[in-house]
Amino acid sequence: MSKLQGVSINERVQRAIEEMVESGAEQGLQVAAYQHGEQIIDAVAGLADPKTGRAVTPETPFYCYSVCKAAASTLVHMLAERRALTYDTPVAEVWPEFAARGKDGVTIRQVLNHTAGVPGIPLTTTIEDLCNWDKMCSAIAGAELWWKPGTKIGYHAYTFGYIVGEVIRRVTGKRISQLLHEEVSGPLGVERELYFGMPQSEHHRLAVLEDAPMPPDFQMPAMPPDLPMFKAAPMSLMPNAAFGNRPDTLAADIPAGGKTSARAIARMYAALLGKVDGVQLLTPARLKQATTERVTGQDEVFGMPTTWGLGYSIGVPGGNPQDLQTAFGVGGVGGSFAFGDTATGLAFALTKNRLTSDFNASSRVIHVVTDAIAGKP
Repeated sequence: MSKLQGVSINERVQRAIEEMVESGAEQGLQVAAYQHGEQIIDAVAGLADPKTGRAVTPETPFYCYSVCKAAASTLVHMLAERRALTYDTPVAEVWPEFAARGKDGVTIRQVLNHTAGVPGIPLTTTIEDLCNWDKMCSAIAGAELWWKPGTKIGYHAYTFGYIVGEVIRRVTGKRISQLLHEEVSGPLGVERELYFGMPQSEHHRLAVLEDAPMPPDFQMPAMPPDLPMFKAAPMSLMPNAAFGNRPDTLAADIPAGGKTSARAIARMYAALLGKVDGVQLLTPARLKQATTERVTGQDEVFGMPTTWGLGYSIGVPGGNPQDLQTAFGVGGVGGSFAFGDTATGLAFALTKNRLTSDFNASSRVIHVVTDAIAGKP
């Protein structure tokens, strides 16, 4: 591990995450980072399962929700590199049923940058429905547009995964989980740490999720009932610990989210930025296009400012404005986050099993890492 001013980056991170666990703020965490293809951080703290006392190890997979959207996007870029599709290919060209209700012009590019205008699933959708691939794809194919494709931006929380996954299935004849294993997790040697659908026989290795306790004086802020986010999915499907610990959701391909160790997803980002043990997932030109071709605006679903490249959000939690120029990644419900930085060659991931409503843990550790790389004490 790299040494800076007598203290390794790994030691600094280890200290930070142990403090989080000891303070009671977090239950279990992993942090992994690579720089220029070499692992510089491999730190864990706390418990994967408090009931049994099972500790977090570097191999422990965590259900990190949207963090794994980046893996789905990466597969699309790999197919584009092989000319199996282009970013301007209409989704309906490979998935004809998707053309219903005026969606014939929606392109793969618009799906990747969340401007497609198809962010909603039926408000009658159940968790069991989410686990039924064909049912969800049929519902999304029949959905109406929320806006003219390409004119607005809004996070496609659930629909992103099904649309990308069905495009992949129609183009390759393979389920997205199979392609992930063949093209990413297998070649990178993390096939037991990076999944969409995870075989039930492997669930015992997962970190058990828990919801962060609410402060005694917590009051839910008042929100108008006509907020678009309430129309994008039923509130019963808001991700929480119970949702993420269910055997059916863990086993199903729901590629808007996934299960990964910090090491596995950081290794994927490292292999986007360059070679990792001889494996490089994209050419530099492809990565540059994916991370510099951006759309920015007010999110039509969740209401905050947002910037997306092609399948990766731009910037890091608590980041400085200059970070927006070179960092690309995706965070997940509960506070896990992973990204790559084209300027520094850093690939970073933090995974955790206490679901908080913020990215404070990720932001704190990212600053520890970037300060250490910059030579700050």
